[in-house]
Formats: sequence, C-alpha cells, structure tokens
Amino acid sequence: MTSKKNREEKMNAGVIGGIIGGIIGVIGGVIGTYFSIKNTNGPKERAFMIKASGIFWVLGIIFITLLFLLPSPYKWFIWLPYGILFPISIRFVNRKLEQIKRDES
Repeated sequence: MTSKKNREEKMNAGVIGGIIGGIIGVIGGVIGTYFSIKNTNGPKERAFMIKASGIFWVLGIIFITLLFLLPSPYKWFIWLPYGILFPISIRFVNRKLEQIKRDES
C-alpha cells in the first residue's frame, strides 16, 4: 500500500504535467492562429480568418470550461456535438477560404 506522501507526490506530478501540457497546447494554438492569419493573401481572406479564429478560440474555451464545470456523466456528453461539429466547421472554413481565394484572384 502506498503512503499518503507518495500519493501526494504522484498527484502533484500529474497536476504539474497537466498544467505544462495545457500551456504547451495554448502556445501551439496561438502560434497556429498567428500563422493562419499571417499566411492569408488578401484583405477578405484575412478578415474571414480572423473572424473564424476568434470563433474557434471562444468555442474552445467554452468547451474546456464545460469539461471542468459539468458533473461527471454530463461532461462526457459534450464530446458528441464537439466531435461532430468541429470537423464540419473545419471543412466549412476551408471551403469558404477557397471560395474567397477564387473570388479575389
């Protein structure tokens, strides 16, 4: 059986790993957002990308917040709309960007 001190050390390592992983994830998201906006070609494309990025960031923050706040069986149910709507949203954004590129060229 593990001692209380040993369990606390393992829990602290998990919390520290979760915080570091979260920070790395946010930094990766910021870098990806920056380059997605920077690599646009025209003003309409850039404006759309800024708007789309903002919406994705807000919805991502809402999703993570719900994961922390909802009680246990319910927080697992929000993965269903996320898993369906997120890929559909990415396809929509990509198609809209292609349409804007065609219109601007």
